[in-house]
Amino acid sequence: QVQLVESGGGFVQAGGSLRLSCAASGRTLTYVMGWFRQAPGKEREIVAQITWSTRGTVSSTTYAPFGQGRFTISRDKAKNTVYLQMNSLKPEDTAVYYCATRTGPTYEYWGQGTQVTVSS
Repeated sequence: QVQLVESGGGFVQAGGSLRLSCAASGRTLTYVMGWFRQAPGKEREIVAQITWSTRGTVSSTTYAPFGQGRFTISRDKAKNTVYLQMNSLKPEDTAVYYCATRTGPTYEYWGQGTQVTVSS
């Protein structure tokens, strides 16, 4: 089992920044974390994903096109925490943001979500 706790959401004006955190705990080891978001009336979509080796070295980071150049996903090995730095935020970034992890091909462990609201 894995427990994920997100934090860092909030209200920000367009052009502002937020950093989301996802702290992981539990006995199951995973090597990938994704950030997702879901806006009202829309499907959940992936924002970014990070993978790392058994030694904790980051192997890859990938981003949805809307996040390229604005969002940065990173991981603190010592804290077992993944971050999503979001800059130049736009009103269309307003959504509930979730982190998730998996041991196989499907994301199976999810956090409770954190609300991000960007005003114009």
